[in-house]
Amino acid sequence: MAEEAKNAGKAEPTIEEILEHTSIADVYHAAKQLDGVVRKTRLIESPYFSDLCGNSVYLKPENLQNTGSFKLRGAYNKISQLSDEERKKGVITASAGNHAQGVAFAAQQLGCKAIICMPATTPILKVEATRAYGAEVVLYGDSFDDAYAKSMDLQKKKGYVYIHPFNDQKVLAGQGTTALEIIDELKDVDAILVPIGGGGFASGVALATKAVNPHVKVIGVEPEGAACMETSFMQGSVATLPMVDTVADGCAVKTPGDLTYAFCKKYLDQIITVSEMEIMSALLSLIEKHKLIAEGAGALSLAALNKLPFKGKKVAAIISGGNIDISTISALIDKALIARGRVFCFSVQLPDKPGQLLTVSQILADENANVIKLDHNQSKVTDSFKKVALDVTVETHGHEHVQRIIRALENAGFVIDKIY
Repeated sequence: MAEEAKNAGKAEPTIEEILEHTSIADVYHAAKQLDGVVRKTRLIESPYFSDLCGNSVYLKPENLQNTGSFKLRGAYNKISQLSDEERKKGVITASAGNHAQGVAFAAQQLGCKAIICMPATTPILKVEATRAYGAEVVLYGDSFDDAYAKSMDLQKKKGYVYIHPFNDQKVLAGQGTTALEIIDELKDVDAILVPIGGGGFASGVALATKAVNPHVKVIGVEPEGAACMETSFMQGSVATLPMVDTVADGCAVKTPGDLTYAFCKKYLDQIITVSEMEIMSALLSLIEKHKLIAEGAGALSLAALNKLPFKGKKVAAIISGGNIDISTISALIDKALIARGRVFCFSVQLPDKPGQLLTVSQILADENANVIKLDHNQSKVTDSFKKVALDVTVETHGHEHVQRIIRALENAGFVIDKIY
């Protein structure tokens, strides 16, 4: 909208004007643009998550979307509506994740050059995935802010068209098509849970939902360590967090968009924040119960299910993306297992004499704890030549099982130092 006004020699519309003139027609138009390009990901009913929260839960698996996330919807809608002249200039953006692949894929499909600026620290898997769609990748700096500054510099020098990851009317309208699919498939849905990073996804989903059925609640979900939209709501204006720290790296945004803030303020019913352990636990449950892989940000909606202020409703939880590398998901699963009491690691100092290791092993066997790692190291004990340190990691069946193991070892005279 801003581009059209500028090209026509008119003043760029204000946020208030964009908010007033953006309607469900923009989302339906986006759906037409996206027809045949994006997958209409089908809802998956989840008995497990339903029992967990007392509502009927349906998963919207955007992790199965082309490019692995919802981001393709907004990027394609934006680029598809550029003029021929703008497309000839090429498009540029900064991203270390899903937006990069969405822009690259859309540009490839529409015959447009794409330049993606990414931090030099971006995992090679994401870099190669972006290049595979034909984009030119520019690696620069150590953070997203560095890459963003580089992209803005290149945009000014080369005249590329900038494709913002969230703070854009056509981008958020494209994201809103997700809500149309949910309501079309589950017409009596009562609530939709949507992750919030910069706010583009939540803006589009909330706009579309309220236009089609204003009685459906739209609830945004943020990580506690990156709750920029909730902080902005509390402040009454766009706020910038001093830092962000979350496993949901796709939502690790310090400052929401001024446009998306306005949309979320108008259309969102509520924001729920979730902890890191809640995110990792939701991720593990999704893998175990549905055999689906999501990234940290993708599991946010599931992490909020236990915090819903109602029961007995039909709830659609959007899994926003699944682009995660094996090493990261392995680390997240390990942490989730620890949080659930499914893995227990402890240290104990043993007298350095025969039979002590056997005694500990027998106690663990009697308590049905499966040893998965053991480190028997005399050099770790510096205050005695007559003791040896034993670090043990075992598979357990929950926190109560962990406590039984600790009691059994202590009853045998061992002093336990719980590592995790």
